[in-house]
Amino acid sequence: MKQRLSFAYFTLLEDNIVEVIVDENIEMTLEMVEECHQFIDKYCPDDFALLINRVNHYDYSYEAKLSLASYENLKAIAFVYYTAESKNQVNQLAKIRAHDAWNVQTFAGLNMGWQEAYNWLQQELLVTCEK
Repeated sequence: MKQRLSFAYFTLLEDNIVEVIVDENIEMTLEMVEECHQFIDKYCPDDFALLINRVNHYDYSYEAKLSLASYENLKAIAFVYYTAESKNQVNQLAKIRAHDAWNVQTFAGLNMGWQEAYNWLQQELLVTCEK
């Protein structure tokens, strides 16, 4: 299932893995983060993972950085990046949110990274279910 939000596409790849593709040249705001929360609340009531496909260039407002991906049932986040700048943005975001202890990995999209990210998320969810 693919759903259009005001700034991105959210696709349920499986019942518990959501791919997010944010539009080009967006600055994610707190209001956009709230849209994310509404989608997740509706479609992911149990443990789930996010595959953030950074195929487009975008950034986050400071407030969005502080509240993004704050979900109780979020077990893993995979970021697929395509440029060094995108990888740096992901690393900066992870540092800002270090207190959340995200289970996060980055994958180079130009080297089969999307498939590796997807496989890693599946494995992380399996491990979580076994605990």
